[in-house]
Amino acid sequence: MAMIKYSPAVLLLLYMTAAMVGVVVAELQRFDHAVKSDGSLSFLVVGDWGRRGLYNQSNVAYQMGKVGEKTDVDFIISTGDNFYDSGLIDVDDPAFFESFSNVYTAPSLQKQWYSVLGNHDYRGNALAQLSPVLTQKDSRWFCLKSFMLHAGNTEFFFVDTTPFQDKYFTETKHTYDWRGVLPRPDYIANLLKEVDIALKESNAKWKIVVGHHTMFSAGDHGNTQELVDKLLPILKENEVNLYINGHDHCLQQISSPDSKLQFLTSGGGSKAWRGNTNPWNPNELKFYYDGQGFMNCEITYEKIQLAFYDIFGNELHKWSVSEYVHSSS
Repeated sequence: MAMIKYSPAVLLLLYMTAAMVGVVVAELQRFDHAVKSDGSLSFLVVGDWGRRGLYNQSNVAYQMGKVGEKTDVDFIISTGDNFYDSGLIDVDDPAFFESFSNVYTAPSLQKQWYSVLGNHDYRGNALAQLSPVLTQKDSRWFCLKSFMLHAGNTEFFFVDTTPFQDKYFTETKHTYDWRGVLPRPDYIANLLKEVDIALKESNAKWKIVVGHHTMFSAGDHGNTQELVDKLLPILKENEVNLYINGHDHCLQQISSPDSKLQFLTSGGGSKAWRGNTNPWNPNELKFYYDGQGFMNCEITYEKIQLAFYDIFGNELHKWSVSEYVHSSS
């Protein structure tokens, strides 16, 4: 389990209280997670999953359990859209158990889950997912809008990407829970500042940023221009290694043409969008799969190695980097 400097229940309660009274909360809370005795780290990444086991969610969970056991995962990352179609109603919503606790039952998945919110989560009671009540119901659950996680020689920067996208503030088809986000310009400016400061202060060998929305994608949603304009320059300036997201219901890897950044999508936790692929430069698009699945990542001081899996446990693609030497298959 995570070794956290401060009680997650207390921090979640403070965060939730501030959000409810309309305070802009963008400062990155910092947490520690213990790594293995040799300094190595292994984790799984899954996104866009919460459908009560349907649309192959249970099959994805089963294979996650097998890979998690094989690689002795330390924790799991959720890239958002945790509960469909519109997040949770409140902390007593049965969807929490039906889509999370009762689905990810494998022994290897009984580790800390670090989660961010997706746009579908914001359509419900966003604060419910941040509540310490859920952590009391299932101790694996840990969700904040934005935070930082230190794990050995790696630091993760979880970023709340939904407020960046303009369309959510103008569309009339859906309503969103913007408590703690408004006024939006201040929220985004403060968050970008905090991410930049945290990255500049980081001495980690590997820097990984996690958000729900795509930065670049050959999938249905495509690029998120607001993130490309506002967040990407900060990631490049601070030599981030990986940007990991969900949102597009696929698995993919895109390489940056002008930096060491890799853009990784793991949004195949349940319902997939078959055939929705947009043209992309083959020199940059290293891998694309329009079905369900997840990603595994193993990190040592010298190397990052990642692999994508489908619902049958097949390894679809693997890639590694060691001191700027890349390989893939």
